[in-house]
Amino acid sequence: MPPETTHQARLINFLQEELAVPTAAISLALRQSGAEFNALPIILWQYGLITIQQLNQVFDWMESA
Repeated sequence: MPPETTHQARLINFLQEELAVPTAAISLALRQSGAEFNALPIILWQYGLITIQQLNQVFDWMESA
């Protein structure tokens, strides 16, 4: 499995397990982000699916992952 796929799976798991983001919300954001996986957190926030505090948590997680 390519490293970016593993990272993507870990990020999605973090969103679901730690922030309780619904699968449907993640699917919507993935469709909107297209090939730009790093845009996923921003899209979730832009659509109001996560708060600014949660967005910061995601960025912190991405920095340490």
